[in-house]
This record gives sequence, C-alpha cells and structure tokens, in this order.
Amino acid sequence: MSVGLLPLAALWVALCAPAQAAFEVAVTPSRFELEGRSAQRMGQVLEIQNLGGAATQLSVRTLDWRYSAAGELSLHDELLDGSCRPWVTIERKLVQVPARGTVRFRFQIDIPAEAPRSECRFILAIEGVEPAQQAVIDRGGASLSLPVNGRIAVTVYVGVNGAQPQLELLELGQQAVNGTRQATVTVRNSGDAHGRLDGSLDAKDADGMGFELVPEGTPVLPGQTRVLPLHPRRTDAKSPPVPRWPIRASGALDWDRGAFKINAELP
Repeated sequence: MSVGLLPLAALWVALCAPAQAAFEVAVTPSRFELEGRSAQRMGQVLEIQNLGGAATQLSVRTLDWRYSAAGELSLHDELLDGSCRPWVTIERKLVQVPARGTVRFRFQIDIPAEAPRSECRFILAIEGVEPAQQAVIDRGGASLSLPVNGRIAVTVYVGVNGAQPQLELLELGQQAVNGTRQATVTVRNSGDAHGRLDGSLDAKDADGMGFELVPEGTPVLPGQTRVLPLHPRRTDAKSPPVPRWPIRASGALDWDRGAFKINAELP
C-alpha cells in the first residue's frame, strides 16, 4: 500500500533539502550517498536533534519509494520488486529524544554475496508518534492508516559493485509554468545509479539584465529522461528575477562524473 504521493516541491524537501520539520526535529545528514560491494556490512549513523523544549518520542522505519520522470514521489511500506530493504537493520523502532538534545541513531546494511551491480535505494522515515501509533508499534506493527505527527524522509543510496550514473544532455529548452516561460534542460540517465545536476549558467535577458540559471537538484534515476527547470537567480535580489526573452546562457552544468558546457540562446 502506498503511503503518500508528493508533488515536485515536496520531493525537494524529502530528498534534497536540509531535513527539518514543523514538529521541531532536525536530522543530519539529509541523505546518504554510499558505495559498497557484495558481502559487505556497512554501519552508518545519523543524528536526531530535538529543537523543542519538551522530550519527544519518534518512530523510525524504512520505506521503499518510486519517483516518476514527471517529478512525483510515492512512498511504500510494502516491499517493491527488487527492494533492498531486507538488507537493512535499524537500531530500534522507537527513539526518545530529550528536550534540546541529540540522539545518535545507527543502522546497518548487509549487502548479500550474490548482489549484482545496481543501486540500493530506500528511505529512513523519522516520524512523530501519537499514543495510538505507539500502541501499534509496541505490538510489533506500524499501521499506515494512522496519521503521523510529522515525517522527515532521509534517503539512502548505495552504489553496489561500482554502479554509476551516465548522464547525457539532450536539449536546452523552455516550458510554460503558470503562463510564464521557464528555461529547462532535458537529461537522460543511461547508467545504473542516480545522478544530479549542479552548477549554474551565466545568463542575460533581452534588456541586458544579468542573472544565473540554476538547475533543479532532484535525482535522475537510472533509465529516466527528465526535463529539469533552470531557475533564475540573482544574489543581490530578494525575489527571483523575471527575465524578458530571448535569453542568452553560457557556462557549465556539473554532474557526478563530468560537466556539460553550454553556450546557447533561448528564443
């Protein structure tokens, strides 16, 4: 059973942004990007910080996830085909964090000896615990029909036996968003691990206004072709600039194993 479908903006919070939520809990790191090999045991630690003035109890569990090329994330408590969650052991299901305190939480990944070259992906969900939820957890199960009091999703990626992305830039283009034109870049990943774009392009609009175009940093999964927005940004402006087209852009967009050099005009 799916436990949620999130739009692109929520995906950014769940997978990329610093992990913190309205229930006064912060988690570091916000994601793990690891490398491992067959028959390897990997121990990892995350820190859970309670920013509030009262002790809080949290539940921790693993979830599978799917992410569409359109930028929609779905979380799943059931094991999906090819799930690597059976490799994962968490330290405990419930965590008590004192007021203004920090707890170190451990989890372990045991990669099977027969594991092929691939990318293991799962989410560690740190959730607020209501009394009804706590009773269910204490009985040994987590009921997804019960509401949560806040959730932080920490994504774990493990490149097994050398799995790597292979990104290809297909097109620099544009799309209409709420009646406004937005620059985009189309990227294909023919590798066997996720990749991301980074860096920025120097741009000028028809009036000569200078600004940067920054790619969305959400993942491009193996086999996906994604159209990623390029967000306009000026470091001296409180709000994003609204450029007048055409736009001239140049520079490089970086990824895990290289960079794409760009010098183009968007009409």
